Amino acid sequence: MLLFAILAVFLGKCCVTSLTYKGVDWSSTLVEESGGQTYIGLDGKEKPLERIFKNNGVNIVRQRIWNTDGDYGLEYNLQLAQRAQAQGLKIYLDFHLSSTWADPSHQDRPAEWQDYGIDELAAAVQSYTQSTMNSFQDPGVLLEMVSIGNEITMGLLWPVGDMDESPYNVATLLRAASAGIKASNMRPTPRIMIHLDNGWNWDTQQWWYDTILEQGPLASSDFDIQGVSYYPFYNEDATIALLTSSLTNMIARYGKEVMVVETDWPTDCPDPLYEFPSDTQDIAISVAGQAEWISDVAEAVEAAGGTGLFYWEPAWIGNAGLGSSCANNLMFDRSGQAEDSVKAFRSI
Repeated sequence: MLLFAILAVFLGKCCVTSLTYKGVDWSSTLVEESGGQTYIGLDGKEKPLERIFKNNGVNIVRQRIWNTDGDYGLEYNLQLAQRAQAQGLKIYLDFHLSSTWADPSHQDRPAEWQDYGIDELAAAVQSYTQSTMNSFQDPGVLLEMVSIGNEITMGLLWPVGDMDESPYNVATLLRAASAGIKASNMRPTPRIMIHLDNGWNWDTQQWWYDTILEQGPLASSDFDIQGVSYYPFYNEDATIALLTSSLTNMIARYGKEVMVVETDWPTDCPDPLYEFPSDTQDIAISVAGQAEWISDVAEAVEAAGGTGLFYWEPAWIGNAGLGSSCANNLMFDRSGQAEDSVKAFRSI
């Protein structure tokens, strides 16, 4: 029995997973390049970033889109997406709906929507998602999936879409976003995702989806995928075991495809703000540890029946901490040289 247990552990670590989506968020690529940043592959040769990703097992890129002109706006995303598609990468568009960051602490409305009530706001959201899809369709840029909002556990487009104040309004806005995508000219229609944070916390996921779906405006048929963020350095309770359990429960209860659409691991974290979860503490804070993290999370997603994993902004050289209390979560060094952890996508 002891030998069997040892073999089981070994095989669990060595075997390649079969996730459909092996992705990275590369939203800041054009910002970095406009500042003079270039990228170097593992062979020491300068290459377009999309080619480095493709060469190392990535098959899809994630891009955030803000309702604004300039960086992260529509034209910015079209340029980036055309590069990805030319390299044979699929594209996942992440609607923030705001004109800036949308996350658990920020869900602001664009300036032109500031005075709208729920009916006007829903109409604006539907028109915006539909026109954005058409703008991608016109030059022939296909989208694999889109998320209608980014980490919207506490709602979207505050204060009208505040989850605490009016889950009915949240459901109404999501229904409008979904309707705009389905009414667009893009064919095939990209699959629609809802994206929440704290994917390890089943209680949060169940509360949110049960509450929203019982409101009425949003039906289960209005979305296809449940995406989650999963980070190791924000909560010591965020174990890999709980992630597996939460994703398993989500599939069983809602019958949707699930995936981790944001995660990363540090190579430098001398003074973390929170203790790391207990079942991650043996993973080294290093490039090798990054590769192990990707493998472990991929195995957890697959064990639950999920289909994808996305690393958040591995090449954002100008923001190495990626918003965490760790000094560096990148998969490239400060010069833009790819590190060995990039190869981890080949095995997931």
